Amino acid sequence: MRELVSEAEVVAASGDDDLVVWAAQGMRPGVRAWAYGDAVAVASPEASRRDRLAVRGPAAQVVPLVRHALAEAGPSYRPLGDAALIEQVVEAAPELELAGRFSWMGTEKLAPPRQETSREVAGQEGAASWLAESAAPEVAELLAAANPGSYAVPGLPPVRRWAGVRDGSGALLAVAADAWSAPTVGLLAGVATAAPARGRGLGERVCRFVASALLAEHGRAALMVDDWNRAAVAVYERLGFARRRVAAAGLYTCT
Repeated sequence: MRELVSEAEVVAASGDDDLVVWAAQGMRPGVRAWAYGDAVAVASPEASRRDRLAVRGPAAQVVPLVRHALAEAGPSYRPLGDAALIEQVVEAAPELELAGRFSWMGTEKLAPPRQETSREVAGQEGAASWLAESAAPEVAELLAAANPGSYAVPGLPPVRRWAGVRDGSGALLAVAADAWSAPTVGLLAGVATAAPARGRGLGERVCRFVASALLAEHGRAALMVDDWNRAAVAVYERLGFARRRVAAAGLYTCT
């Protein structure tokens, strides 16, 4: 096993895989990474609220690498990677169990904006913009109602900033965050639209605004989305994000 000590080494070992490079978080304090043959693993503490172990490579090499990484970093880390790879790793390592499946979506260029419908034009709300820190209570209230499971919430240091769309009276209707972004992979998170305002394209509008800023600053934008949330997946695909099925595993626990 070879320990990687720089982002450049992680990029080279992973073929610049955006999920693995995102997990490296610029090799901030606490992040560790290893390579074994063609496999790479990055242990990233509290990356989007979880201790994640992003992996890539042939399953035969990833399995011993995962075991080494868990011994070095600790049992709280959850192997994360392409769904087929994680399924193979779980099958070969009985101490692990599948913890969940979802999607990682990324892009280096946004698709052109779709033409708004007459209904959207008639009910045009304000443009998306960055919100002041004083808007944190409004953001928290909207998330509690529209996306209570959001990992990004106001007040967490890795959640850098929030964008939103307001109506003519100033009420906050849709939000999205720049959160847990890495130097070369910006992360979109904390997306929510007030229930009465859905169907107007406001979520897509605020996501386009944040994703555009992430691309300008980091070169790539990415996000994580539950597979059951087909409406959200459709929005991100319209924006130009490509979907990648991933899965997470964890150490088997008896109940």
